[in-house]
Amino acid sequence: MKPVVILLLLLLVYLQYRLLIGDGNLPEVIQLGNEVEAQREENIRLRERNDALDAEVRDLQQGLDAIEEHAREDLGMVKDGETFYQIVE
Repeated sequence: MKPVVILLLLLLVYLQYRLLIGDGNLPEVIQLGNEVEAQREENIRLRERNDALDAEVRDLQQGLDAIEEHAREDLGMVKDGETFYQIVE
């Protein structure tokens, strides 16, 4: 009976060692889980950005309204006959 108890204790010590220190230990698994969650959030953010860029590309391909809006906002262009007012605060 005593050798069985000793064997079980040794097995328990070995399993605890593997759980806390060995390859694939518990802290490493927790860290990897956190990294996976951070990567998922990054993927969601990038997917939303890609969707917005895709929509902008489709707008630019389909009509002149998006091109005109881009020229007005990003390049500061105005149409002939329009007056540009700049308000400085």
